[in-house]
Amino acid sequence: MVSILSFWTHPGIRGGTILATIRNSTEHQQKVYERWAPVYDRVYRGLLRDGHRTAARLAAEAGRDILEVGVGTGLALPYYPEHCRVVGVDLSEHMIAKAREKVSRHRLGHVQALHVMDAHHLDFADRSFDAVCLPFVITLIPDPERALDECARVTRPGGEIIVASKLGDGRGIQGAIEEAVAPIVHRVGWSSAFRISRIAEWAERRGDFRVAEIRRVFPNGFFKVMRLKHRLDA
Repeated sequence: MVSILSFWTHPGIRGGTILATIRNSTEHQQKVYERWAPVYDRVYRGLLRDGHRTAARLAAEAGRDILEVGVGTGLALPYYPEHCRVVGVDLSEHMIAKAREKVSRHRLGHVQALHVMDAHHLDFADRSFDAVCLPFVITLIPDPERALDECARVTRPGGEIIVASKLGDGRGIQGAIEEAVAPIVHRVGWSSAFRISRIAEWAERRGDFRVAEIRRVFPNGFFKVMRLKHRLDA
């Protein structure tokens, strides 16, 4: 199977083929999420808790109005402070349904809305949010740079994009292990070989965002949280 990245870099592939490939990948993801929705919380709640908590806290520090891209079943929603106004989006209507149940059950009044939406096409006006949070979703998006561009578009001047995920640096023994297990973890929807540098290079190419911080979180730094700060001077 040809990776989505090769489509972007291959000179003989036309834009329509690229978009069709993204669409096919998106449809596949929707089917996967439909199967995962009933059991997702039981599998991932404890494992991702520290990352969710950290990402939500950092997003709240950036401002009151927050967009969460890849809200899933809403595992991160309880960690946002009550003064925040949170909007969540996800590709899967089945995941969103679970998130809505969680909001109702736990009376999460700070959650303003939950929408089914593709990260490649965010249906919000420019500069709508103080922070955009992507918890454990960036490696699942067919075109991460395109999604980050959308996140940047809806972020206000001086705001932040918060990315939590399995982000490797490709160095030493850990880098070798990440490459070796990549085919295995891909089957459960993760990418152990997704590099911090890929996000940093995106920010550098744009010029209006910079990497402000990288935090190692449970378990033992396996997951990381990146703060991408909008540069007011750009």
